[in-house]
Amino acid sequence: MSVSTVSLPPARNVRPALADWMRAQRWFTSPPDAELIRVGVWTLHDHRHQVAIEVHLVRDDSEPAPTVYQVPLTLRTAPLLGGERAAIETATIGTRQVYVYDGPHDPAFTRALLALMLDDESEQAGGIDDVEVAGHHSLTTSDVRVADSHVLRGEQSNTSIVYDLVHPNGKPAGPVICKVFRTLADGQNPDVVMQSALSDAGSRLVPRAVGHVTGDWLDERREGGRASGHLAFAQEFIPEVEDAWRVALRAADAGESFQALAAALGEATAQVHAELAQLFPVRAASAADVSTIVASMRQRAALAVAEVPSLAAESEAVERVFGLAEAAAWPAFQRIHGDYHLGQVLAVPGRGWVLLDFEGEPLRPLAERLAPDVTLRDVAGMLRSFDYVAGSLAAGAHAERARAWAHEARDAFLDGYIARSGVDLRAQRALLDAFELDKALYEVVYEARNRPDWVSIPASAIHYLAHRPR
Repeated sequence: MSVSTVSLPPARNVRPALADWMRAQRWFTSPPDAELIRVGVWTLHDHRHQVAIEVHLVRDDSEPAPTVYQVPLTLRTAPLLGGERAAIETATIGTRQVYVYDGPHDPAFTRALLALMLDDESEQAGGIDDVEVAGHHSLTTSDVRVADSHVLRGEQSNTSIVYDLVHPNGKPAGPVICKVFRTLADGQNPDVVMQSALSDAGSRLVPRAVGHVTGDWLDERREGGRASGHLAFAQEFIPEVEDAWRVALRAADAGESFQALAAALGEATAQVHAELAQLFPVRAASAADVSTIVASMRQRAALAVAEVPSLAAESEAVERVFGLAEAAAWPAFQRIHGDYHLGQVLAVPGRGWVLLDFEGEPLRPLAERLAPDVTLRDVAGMLRSFDYVAGSLAAGAHAERARAWAHEARDAFLDGYIARSGVDLRAQRALLDAFELDKALYEVVYEARNRPDWVSIPASAIHYLAHRPR
């Protein structure tokens, strides 16, 4: 029996060692006592090393919205050199001792996953419930091979694998990063859909798309009993560059003007919005759209007061801002980034600003993240990000200088956006204030729960935005 024929027993219940390992991962969001059930398995073939590769789809039993996790595993009859941090368990299968590893850390899995995309192959596996998987690539040629791969540290909701690729003649083909989605949802992932569309259309403001994997699996909650979505996404990796947050923070700390860079970022943001409007449907705002968004703003305000009771003093002023927004003229709805801030932008020498991660706010349901929205949400997110730069330096000796820096950067960003789009954002101040206030209310809840020492940054913004003269 070759190792490639070894597989974990096809039981519905997840093996205890695997369940314990899953619960310790940063991407695991289910209750600790949730029962974990295996709902599907798909396999990859490693013709080079004869390593067994299984990708398990595991669902928790929590209600009302169970989570489906994607767990790639490799099974080896000898230890993986340097694989101690990725080890899950040592199991006895039949008469053989088998070492089970987290797949993204095993070169057998990483090579097979990329090959699935580049060769546009399909896989189908049964045993638990059929899972149908297909690879798709966006390259003009897929004649490359993997020289090396490694997992990026610090990942949370996904696992990212960086590949060094070479052509058959040994010439480097450029690095690629592949995001393996750890939690799956029924529907198209906006990060894959939007970045692929922008890349295929020739945009230089996003990384070049390389390929993706789609899947179809059992889900009795869905009509027809099946769910489908994206399992992985590969794109150009741009190494040795900084994100805009680090560039901005360093400039603010040194008292250096960010005006020109902020204006260029405003132009890039407007350009991507214009490109998305060309590639995806655009529609006029309806009364129902306005009502839904303003209702969500009011819900966030109530949640913020519940988390930070001192904000109750701002409630009337906050409501006045939302009332003005509700009565304003709303722009068209289109696809947007959805979770836009300085950390989502790279400063690439010779290329300028490059935008990343169009997945939207990860805590929002996928259906909401796929829906058209207002570009002002992205603008407001970036304005809040400049404010966070100043806020993070507020405890230093140059707090006043940092606040002036943020004010200048915010104005320059708006100027750049207006120059490129032709849309006078300052004439939409009632709406922009409401979206920025809404973002600050979201931030204050996050900080209260995760970084209490930072609550003052969004809380100060809430006070200013709620009482700003109009």
